[in-house]
Amino acid sequence: MTLLPRFQQFPALAAETAVSSPASAEAPALPRWDLSALYAGMDDPALTQDLATAEKQAKAFAARYQGKLADLSGADLAKAIAEGEAIEELLGKAGSYASLLFAANSSDAAISRFSQSINEKLTDISAHLLFFTLELNRIEDADLEQKLQDPALAHWKPFLRDTRLFRPHQLSDEVEKVLLEKSVTGAQSWSRLFDETIAALRVTLDGEEVTVGDALNRLSDSDRGVRERAGKAVGAVFGANIRLFALITNTLAKDKAISDGLRHYARPTSSRNLSNMVEDEVVDALVSAVRQDYPRLAHRYYALKAKWMGLDKLEHWDRNAPLPGCEDRKIPWDEAKQIVQKAYDGFDPRMGKVINTFLTHPWIDVPPAPGKSPGAFAHPTVPSAHPFILLNYHGRTRDVMTLAHELGHGVHQVLAARQGYFLSNTPLTLAETASVFGEMLTFQSLLDAEQDPARKRTLLAGKVEDMLNTVVRQIAFYEFETRVHDERKSGELLPERIGEIWRQVQTESLGPAFNFTPDYDVFWAYIPHFIHSPFYVYAYAFGDCLVNALYGVFTDGTPGFQDKYIAMLEAGGTLRHKELLAPFGLDASDPNFWRKGLDVISGFIDQLEQA
Repeated sequence: MTLLPRFQQFPALAAETAVSSPASAEAPALPRWDLSALYAGMDDPALTQDLATAEKQAKAFAARYQGKLADLSGADLAKAIAEGEAIEELLGKAGSYASLLFAANSSDAAISRFSQSINEKLTDISAHLLFFTLELNRIEDADLEQKLQDPALAHWKPFLRDTRLFRPHQLSDEVEKVLLEKSVTGAQSWSRLFDETIAALRVTLDGEEVTVGDALNRLSDSDRGVRERAGKAVGAVFGANIRLFALITNTLAKDKAISDGLRHYARPTSSRNLSNMVEDEVVDALVSAVRQDYPRLAHRYYALKAKWMGLDKLEHWDRNAPLPGCEDRKIPWDEAKQIVQKAYDGFDPRMGKVINTFLTHPWIDVPPAPGKSPGAFAHPTVPSAHPFILLNYHGRTRDVMTLAHELGHGVHQVLAARQGYFLSNTPLTLAETASVFGEMLTFQSLLDAEQDPARKRTLLAGKVEDMLNTVVRQIAFYEFETRVHDERKSGELLPERIGEIWRQVQTESLGPAFNFTPDYDVFWAYIPHFIHSPFYVYAYAFGDCLVNALYGVFTDGTPGFQDKYIAMLEAGGTLRHKELLAPFGLDASDPNFWRKGLDVISGFIDQLEQA
């Protein structure tokens, strides 16, 4: 939680991956989502009414409570929090709708205008509510403890705990109000510029104009010539636009540095760690463990891949190439649904029931399409509605894993929603738990069912590559962000310098098997997380290593594992990672915890070396 309204945690819905393409011949048959659970359309009178209601209630809320929170009894303070939650949920509903529309088609000018208008309106309304968390944080600890003796307020203890984490970084009411009101013309506008620029770019490939997402998707083609042409063409397009992307990056880094300085955060990543309810030292331990294991993991695997492909060196466009001799067969959408449904059903029928709801209702936007956000995500929206999932489904095994991943998020969001709007929100470090666990369930289901040794090796290698992308690559991204933000303190970085930092972290993480050509120096520019969610990326590595350890507890046959797991998801944001992992005998603050997770990846590579 931050001092900003919760709906602003999803300003542009950064995608989890960066590979997509425009609609193929199969795409028209693939389902699109139906957002009518939120609103029927941009001109829906219900949306207008909700905004008017939220504004009226926000003004009344401020008149009733501003300057008076410290004097309220525990019961009255609980009532005030419940009233504030109801208003914030109305704002969250409108904000979710605008964000999802924009994600499905950011190239539509009317949608872009609507999204910006909604963001501005929500910010205006939220200005009336800003006092609330600021005043909550000014209540003295002893006084609040006394109020918490009331059972009604005790329900909100996790909300108060998380809100008051930011007490040392809270500014005056006047400054907080200015920062909130100017956010729509600051970072949000630069993020919108990034999204619309990416959506509008076109790459010339084999005489055809294609989207950036389609060109990136061809980096997984079995034909090395196709991959090379795509890699060089993408590099050329981003190279031609690199000054704009460097300006966006420099501006957002400076904007963050100003805010961090005002709030006295120790380093650029500290605010993210605080939002994730995880200590700087725990993140440092994760990053250190992964970096130490670069040779044991990525360097070793990609040396194997180069050998399998008969190459002395891999080029950057070979990283996601399919292995020779075993093509990744096309998996129809209906079969993908069956695969994932079976995996979740096999783990626990209760999970399978929730999964089935997503797969049988128009809650998933499946096909690639022009203007659509690249990659995939799951958005919780609000408890009074339901989550939505965005995919760009191409029919590969990796896309099935993505479906399993996002459905894991969806299950988590559905189960946590019973906590309510304020208490269902899960820190990013734990938000990846259910998604990565769902991937592991689906992978093991596919692996167990496969009888062909060559196909088994392909599946295993694909899983290793996905884990390396989730752990090694994301920590390398984190290192890249850290170095860029640290250097930005001394002045604006030239595009060439940003490219140098990118090449350094890629060389360190992926190893000597790669020959990085100069055109790869601009590939940092398309990663949406750097723009929308600075330092988000380590949460993937956190979640992957956590799940590897958690899955080990499951395969050991721990009694009652499923009940404990579902209870963990249902807890939402009410418990911290230490409390959530304790029933499984796990502790993320233990240095050996991360080693256990990394050992799983190394063990898979051991199997590939012996194959």
